[in-house]
Amino acid sequence: MAIPNEKLQQLLQEISAKAQFAEQQLGIVRTQMATKNRESRMLQLSTTEMNALPKDTPVYDGVGKMFVMTSIDDVKTRQAKEGEDIKKELSNLEKKLHYLDTTYKNSQEHMEQILKRGG
Repeated sequence: MAIPNEKLQQLLQEISAKAQFAEQQLGIVRTQMATKNRESRMLQLSTTEMNALPKDTPVYDGVGKMFVMTSIDDVKTRQAKEGEDIKKELSNLEKKLHYLDTTYKNSQEHMEQILKRGG
């Protein structure tokens, strides 16, 4: 039994829209991952630099539009927490990327199958 042309067109449009949305979201997620990787690298570099400083070196931390003198240990603790947060966010983004990639590939496969059957 063949699917009527109107239903076939509607189905193809829905699958195509889903594929386009997944493709757009893939680009967004990849950009977010690149940003998080950059942030992680900057944290690693600043931690490396702070480890090379003597213990009594004054360190300033940015708070809004001003800088406040803090201890190196406080800055390292804050940076370690930020690093953990970034790792969690990257993990979530990787899961989202995998889901969107699967959705996109499945949509493409479904469109090909429909076109083969209908054509």
